[in-house]
Amino acid sequence: MVAVHVDTLSELSVFDGRSPSKAVPTSSAKRRIEFDPEKILATIGAYGRAAFSPEKQTIFAQGDAADSVFYIREGKVRLTVVSQAGKEATLGILSRGEFFGEGCLLGRLSRMKSATAMTDCELLRIDKKVMTEALHREHEFSDMFVANLLARNMRYEEDLVDHLFNSSEKRLARVLLLLARFGKEGIPEPVIPKISQATLAEMIGTTRSRVSYFMNRFRKSGFVDYGGGGLQVHSSLLGVVLRD
Repeated sequence: MVAVHVDTLSELSVFDGRSPSKAVPTSSAKRRIEFDPEKILATIGAYGRAAFSPEKQTIFAQGDAADSVFYIREGKVRLTVVSQAGKEATLGILSRGEFFGEGCLLGRLSRMKSATAMTDCELLRIDKKVMTEALHREHEFSDMFVANLLARNMRYEEDLVDHLFNSSEKRLARVLLLLARFGKEGIPEPVIPKISQATLAEMIGTTRSRVSYFMNRFRKSGFVDYGGGGLQVHSSLLGVVLRD
């Protein structure tokens, strides 16, 4: 049985076969690299262009020219992909302090996915050529960028293990906690943006009706509240993730 453990609320991680009370933090969690993103970005601010995307605006669409990388200064961005049959899937939801669109650095000429602003977003748009030069010249910025990509890759691996071994109820609780930034640096967000139950169902691999059932249970148990333009997630929801 795989248990999901929160390492002193610093990150939501998946551990193999240990109960939450006995789980040992990964070495990467112990060696967390500290950065001041705004200070680092100031060094390349002259190269990037500030951009504002209002809620629901498409930042780029699948098939668009891949010519730049984006950094989220504020807001949330949803990444999606559409199959040839027209079926849409949510790949992830990114928050402030994260990069996206980095596929252009690997030689991709077109976007493999779409990015949409879930909230009003303040972004920094960095052209491909400028980004490449900055990564070579600004070592601190390069370290931050690589650490960001590694953290996201780890999250994708944890998502896969979560899908393989944990119940849909636990998967939903984990996604809600991640959206509320529990385990991230700083204070968790009191309210996360409106997100449809269909999108949540896509993200955890279940049906919308099951999401509706679990959300009602979470609400009745006092784990979440509706209102105020979004969904409020309480720390008590961690009990669902940690439960055997």
